[in-house]
Amino acid sequence: MNEADAIDLVRDGVWTAFLVTSPMLAVGMIVGISIALLQALTQVQEMTLTFVPKIGAILLVAVISAPFIYQGLSHFTFSLYDRIATGF
Repeated sequence: MNEADAIDLVRDGVWTAFLVTSPMLAVGMIVGISIALLQALTQVQEMTLTFVPKIGAILLVAVISAPFIYQGLSHFTFSLYDRIATGF
């Protein structure tokens, strides 16, 4: 294994982590911005108001996107195993 292979593995791992987490991060950002806008409009500055809806929305998206997460992680894992079996 040389430097190019190691860099390629790290790049694939980071890209897979980005693809797997992006739906949850996007929903968390959208819910957070909408709650912040609601708080700014109503001047209700309750700190727990931001966390509970974000956690609920992220958990809901995680459950809905579980097949996508599994597909992305299994594809990365199988490609990693194939590279190990072929000796890179």
